[in-house]
Amino acid sequence: MKDWLRHLHPFKTSEAQRLAVLFAIVYFAQGMSALPNQVIAISFKDHGLEADDVATFFLLASIPWFIKPLYGLISDFLPLFGQRRKSYLLVTSALACIAGLIAGLSSHYTYWELAILYTMMGLGLAYNDVLTDALMVEKGKLNGLTGAFQSVQWVSVTGASIIVGLLGGYFAEQRDLQAAFAVAAIFPFIVLLMAAFFVREKRIVSGKAEYTEIWTALREGFGERSVWLVAAFIFLFNFSPSFGPAFLYYQIDVLGFSQQYIGVLSSIGSVSSVAGAFIYAPLSRSMSLRRLINFAIGLSVATLLTYLAYRGETSALFIHFIWGITGMVTTLAFLDLAARACPKRAEATFFALLMSIFNLGTLASQNVGAHLYTELGEGPSAYLWLVIISTIATAAIWLLVPLVHIERIESHARHQ
Repeated sequence: MKDWLRHLHPFKTSEAQRLAVLFAIVYFAQGMSALPNQVIAISFKDHGLEADDVATFFLLASIPWFIKPLYGLISDFLPLFGQRRKSYLLVTSALACIAGLIAGLSSHYTYWELAILYTMMGLGLAYNDVLTDALMVEKGKLNGLTGAFQSVQWVSVTGASIIVGLLGGYFAEQRDLQAAFAVAAIFPFIVLLMAAFFVREKRIVSGKAEYTEIWTALREGFGERSVWLVAAFIFLFNFSPSFGPAFLYYQIDVLGFSQQYIGVLSSIGSVSSVAGAFIYAPLSRSMSLRRLINFAIGLSVATLLTYLAYRGETSALFIHFIWGITGMVTTLAFLDLAARACPKRAEATFFALLMSIFNLGTLASQNVGAHLYTELGEGPSAYLWLVIISTIATAAIWLLVPLVHIERIESHARHQ
């Protein structure tokens, strides 16, 4: 029992504790950046846009999250004011804050103006994500703390999602997009303050030897078969035609849920996701990674099947609670695999690459799901087919597990 409790608090050193606090704040800010999402979606629906139009907006606004490897390369190769992480954190946090404030202070904007501002905000946050993840992988792999650090990150982002669900539902009910952006803009400013006081980084004098070492690590990483196998594995797992905007349309048009209740459901899922993150922290230090991946796939398949019973407020409440736990355990298992697959000295670039693929798979699945939902008639039958297709696609991932050689990845990460 005592050993299990120690697993729940794995941060023994002051450096690990300081980094855990930093990661918590940065990821909380990322979670709060989703505050305008529900308001944007319902506002577009009010103006007659279809589900696939809404999905396209969020796909365009998410482009900064697809090119995260570029930020890793810039950070690794081009130190700013003699620092690879801290200086960039300060600049990108300021960018996200300014973009959010402009959107919050503007009373009228077109579809494309809003897309530009939201994309700028996303650019700052995506860059922050790369920089903090680089610190997470660099420090976490040394002490076997990648899973624990990511549990902290996702407890924070889902904690923010609880607020986003409740407050976002309220703003959506009021159609108050300006207020949603204004509140969301506060948190990148908090990240800026955290970066100024919590990130400790020695100044770097770049030279030929330094660039040669980084370039060698990058070249070896891109030639490493296991990295590409993990990338394909992550993409295919996330690319099952999930619900996305189509699910919102089903909740409103078929089930008649109010915006406030949809926000409550989101918050319920976020609360249970926090429990899932706490569960994963000890699991990541007591189970092999391959067992965790197999377990995570099984949880996803079982939970997706429960969506066949998503017929009203009571069933929705129960399913969102269950999915919050299982979805978080699944997400952290795959992110843990990605972190351990990153080659040493090029952590920022390769973890950013794998996370871009992770995000691309998720958003592509939402777009495919939205288009399928529209083509199938936007009703109960279309929703039923989406659930069935997603469940089959997720279960098929089990066939790929032996190809990834997870045990070798785990052993290599431990001895780097």
